[in-house]
Amino acid sequence: MSISTQDSKLTISPDIWSSIPTGRGNRMDTELSEISTFIHSIPPFDSLPKQVLAQLVRELNINYVRKGDDLPPKGITEPRLYILRKGALSCLSADGELVNRLGEGDLCDAFYHSNSKVLSNNTTTVENQLNVHTDEDCLVYSVESSVLHEIGERFPSISDYFSQNSAQRLKTKMSQVNEEAILSSTLMNTSVSNFYQSPVASIGAEQTIQQAAVQMTEQGYSCLVVLENNDPVGIVTDKDIRRRCVAEGLATSEIISKIMTRDMCTIDAKSNAYDALMMMTAKHIHHLPVTKYDNLVGMVTVTDLINNEGHNAINLSGIINKANTVTELKEISQLLPKLQIRLAKLGSSADHVGKSVSAITMAFTKRLIEMAEYKFGQAPVPYAWLAAGSQARQEQLAHSDQDNAIIICDSMNRYDDAWFESLAIFVCDGLAECGFIYCPGDIMATNPKWRQPQKIWHNYFTDWVERPSPKALLNSSVFFDLETIYGDVSLLNKVRKQLLKKTQNSTLFIAHLSKNALNLRPPLGFFRDFVLKQNGKHRATLDLKHNGIAPVVDLARIYALAEGISAVNTIERIQQAAGTPSLTKASAENLIDAYEFLGMLRVEHQAKELMRGESADNFLSPKEISKLEREHLKDAFKVIKSLQDVRQSSY
Repeated sequence: MSISTQDSKLTISPDIWSSIPTGRGNRMDTELSEISTFIHSIPPFDSLPKQVLAQLVRELNINYVRKGDDLPPKGITEPRLYILRKGALSCLSADGELVNRLGEGDLCDAFYHSNSKVLSNNTTTVENQLNVHTDEDCLVYSVESSVLHEIGERFPSISDYFSQNSAQRLKTKMSQVNEEAILSSTLMNTSVSNFYQSPVASIGAEQTIQQAAVQMTEQGYSCLVVLENNDPVGIVTDKDIRRRCVAEGLATSEIISKIMTRDMCTIDAKSNAYDALMMMTAKHIHHLPVTKYDNLVGMVTVTDLINNEGHNAINLSGIINKANTVTELKEISQLLPKLQIRLAKLGSSADHVGKSVSAITMAFTKRLIEMAEYKFGQAPVPYAWLAAGSQARQEQLAHSDQDNAIIICDSMNRYDDAWFESLAIFVCDGLAECGFIYCPGDIMATNPKWRQPQKIWHNYFTDWVERPSPKALLNSSVFFDLETIYGDVSLLNKVRKQLLKKTQNSTLFIAHLSKNALNLRPPLGFFRDFVLKQNGKHRATLDLKHNGIAPVVDLARIYALAEGISAVNTIERIQQAAGTPSLTKASAENLIDAYEFLGMLRVEHQAKELMRGESADNFLSPKEISKLEREHLKDAFKVIKSLQDVRQSSY
C-alpha cells in the first residue's frame, strides 16, 4: 500500500483497498459502503448488480483537487472517467466558452475516450477540445476506461451510455418515451386506415341539393364528397343542407356546389387516428376524407373515433359547441385542467397535449364568436379572427393567456369598426371568464392596433421586415405565428404569402431576428440544486419555458422565415426545414428530441401542480426530477446551444 502526494493532489490507488482489513467496525469498510451507495445512485451505474458495483468501487482512484487546478491530475495519462463527489467543475471549450458545469454526482467524460491526449502543460485535447477547471476544492473519483469497457461487455447499458454523445442519449430517451406514449393510447397506435369507410359516397357537382338529400337518405350517409370531372372539389353534409339551404330558403333545385364546403380538409392514410381526431377538433368538422397518394380512398367520422376513445378533446369540443351562454362555457372550462392531467397520465407527448388543449381553446373561441354574431348581427364585411403565439402553434397548455387579433377585408369603412370592437370585447371578455387571462402585453383584438384591414397588416409586416427595430422584432416573435380560428382564411393566407417572399430575401432581417432570439440561452451552467432563479417565489428553479422551450421555438421560426415555410407549429417547422441550407436533417432530429423532452418535463410538472389544485407554471425544481432526467436535461440544453452557435456563426 502506498499513498503519494504530488503538489496539491492526493491520489489513493486501487491497491490500497485490497490491503486494508474489512472487519465489522473498520473505518475503511464504512467508507467503501458510503462510496458504493453514492456510485449506485448515479446513472448508468444504478442498473449494476451489487457484485459488479463492488468490483467497480474497488477500481476507483480518489483524488483531491484544489480550487483553480485542472483535470486530469498530474501523472494520470490513461483515459479515465471522473465522478465528482464534492465541489464544482467548469468544462470550457478551446476558446474559453463555458460548455458545462458539474456538481456533486455528475460525470466528467472529457478524458474518457482513447482519443483524449494529455499534453505536457497539463491541458487536454479531445474531440471537442474541452478543458476542465475546478471552481472549488474538489473530491473526485476516477476509473480507467478499460475497467468500464470490461463491465460494458457484460452490461450493454453501460457501454451504450458512454459511447453516445448528448444528442444520441437524448434520442434514446425520447424513443423510449414515444414508445410508452404510443402504447398508452390506442388512437396514437392505430392508423386512420383502420377507421375510414370505403368507398366514399359522392355526388356530381352539377346535381341538385334535392338529389343529394335523396341519395343521403336512401344510402344512410351523413355526407357526400362533391366531384367535378371525377376530382373532389368539396364536401356537403346533412348540416349544410339544413343551414345553407332550408334555413336560408334556398331552392332545393339549386346545384349542390352552391352549398358545399370548398377547400375541404383531408388526411393521408398513413397518419394515425389521433392526428385525425385533432384535425377534426381544430377545424370544427365531423367528417374527414382520407387520401392515399393524393387519391380519395375513404371517409372517417368523429363517431368512428369516439367509439374507440372515450373521453377526449372531441367530446369536450362537442359540449362547448352546444353551450348557449358564457356562464355555461365558464363551467365547461373547469374540465380543461382535467383533460391535461388525463393526457399526461396517458403518457401523451407534449406535442399531442398542446394540440389537444389548443383545439379546445379554439372551440371556446369559435363558440364565443358565434354567440357574438348572434347578438350583434352579421359582420358588415368579411373578416378573420386570428390566434397568435402558442395557440396558433398548437402548443398551448391549460388556461394560458390569450393572444389574438382580427384581420378585416379592405372594403370596410370607418363605421364598421364599431361592430368589430363589440365582437372583440365580447370574445376576449368571454375567454377571460373561461380562465384565459388577458394578455399582459395587450396583444388582443380589443386593442385597435391589432384590429385592422388587410392592407394595414401588409404594411405592418413590411415595416417590421424592412426596419427591424427592437420593437419590430418583438412584434415579429408574436405575429409571425398566426392561425385563422374563424372566418375568411384567405385574408391571412395572402398576407402570409407576401411576408414569406420578403423574409426569404432579407438576410438583414433574418440576421437581426437571429441575434434577438439568441438572447435566450439554455442554462448549461446549472448544477446541484442551484439553477437560475435565486430569489423570489421561484427560487432555486429552472424556467422551462424561457430557458428551454422558447429558444427552440425561436430557432424554428427563423428557419421557417428564412426558407419560406408557411407552417406555424414548431415541430412541423423543424421537419420542413430539415435538409435545407438552414438546418441539416440530423440537427433537425436532435432539436426535435430536445424540444419534446423539455415539453414532456413541462407537461408532467404542470400535471402535478394541477392535481394539487395549484395553478400551472413553468418553474421546475431539480429536486422534482431524477438524476437521469437531469442528465437528459443537460443533453437537451447542449443540443439547443450547439444549434444556437451554428445560427450565430451564420450572420
